[in-house]
Amino acid sequence: MLAIRKHMRDFVAIIALIGIAAGVSGYVLLHQRLRFPFIQPKPFELNAEFSTAQAVIAGQGQTVRVSGVRIGDIGDVKLKDGHAVVQMQIDPEYADMIHTDATALLRPKTGLKDMFVELNPGTDSAPRAHKGWTLPISNTEPDVNPDEILSELDDDTRDYLRLLISGAGKGLQGRAPDLQDVFARFEPTHRDLARVNGAVAERRQNLKHLITSLSALNKELASRDDDLAGLVDSSAAVMRAFASEQAQVSSAVRELPSTLGQTTDTLDRVGAMARILRPTAQNLRPAARSLDPANKSVLPLAQETTPRLRDDIRPFVREARPLARDLRPTAQRLSSAMPDLTQDVSRLNNFFNLLAYNPNGKEGPDKADRQEGYLFWLAWVDHMANQLFSSSDANGTFRPVTLGATCETVQEIVKEEPQLEFLSMLTPILADSAACAK
Repeated sequence: MLAIRKHMRDFVAIIALIGIAAGVSGYVLLHQRLRFPFIQPKPFELNAEFSTAQAVIAGQGQTVRVSGVRIGDIGDVKLKDGHAVVQMQIDPEYADMIHTDATALLRPKTGLKDMFVELNPGTDSAPRAHKGWTLPISNTEPDVNPDEILSELDDDTRDYLRLLISGAGKGLQGRAPDLQDVFARFEPTHRDLARVNGAVAERRQNLKHLITSLSALNKELASRDDDLAGLVDSSAAVMRAFASEQAQVSSAVRELPSTLGQTTDTLDRVGAMARILRPTAQNLRPAARSLDPANKSVLPLAQETTPRLRDDIRPFVREARPLARDLRPTAQRLSSAMPDLTQDVSRLNNFFNLLAYNPNGKEGPDKADRQEGYLFWLAWVDHMANQLFSSSDANGTFRPVTLGATCETVQEIVKEEPQLEFLSMLTPILADSAACAK
């Protein structure tokens, strides 16, 4: 520790140099396509069989490309059953683009045979390649060296080819841009020629198939002379029948344009309806798939409720039908009266709302602005009436009322109102017994 303190500046410089060296090393290793474990994901590994893998060396930065874009590296090269098996380490983001009908070519980047694999990922109609899948040798092509081509030529042809190449080199010296221009101008022609050659090749195959089919047909017709004669006789009879029905055929032909027009219009409408029905049918598919489980779930309930429906509900419905028929006129009259009844109930509801309406309520912010409803004032009138007519003495809670009348008047009132007969019985009690002596 004492030595470090004495040479602290040198120690910090050494630590800084170590850090810079580690950073530079990481940068260099990263650009040398070294995969860092636990940091970078593992590559998607595929294999490709080649008849020869000359100049392909693992670990030399040789790449796998699609349309000139790097998608991975060449990982390893092995010999298996006389074929070279090249391991391709594809970056994970490109793993889903490779299909089982992919093709691979070995191509050099430079004249020093710095090789790379030119990969065609295939079509979407083929299944996707899984990890560890091997591209068969039928889908691959190795690099072809010029000496392999020249070895197939004789000495005179090689001399003529050498003179041709030498003359082309002298003629094109310093005119590389012109040659590039010519190739650029011929690019559409090459594309069209490639399309024509493809069509011719396909037509050649079709023509070969047609000739084979015609030969088989002629052989079969030669063995069936009687059937062919019968076919000709039947065709003649059909033609004669058509000739005898010329008027009807002409009429049908005249009606054909209008029929086709109507059919076209109908099909257009059906097409529009089909375009509308398609999303509806797509949305109904989950419901349709759920119908079978739903029916199976409802089946126990249906089996349980069937006896009740048959033995209880159905007889009840039969017995209730006459009553329902008798109730129909009443229900119709009630239905016609319902608007008036609804209007009356609405008005009665408005009346009750008017009685109970209290704008500010008992908890209004300002007691001076409070507006009490009619129910409050009805209760107030009842309370004041009790206070006005109540004496709360021994004779009761209400103030006594004295009524005076002669005996003849009382008798006359009783005669006119028999229900007040008790007055004639109360008179002797409330007054002198001699007052109304008979």
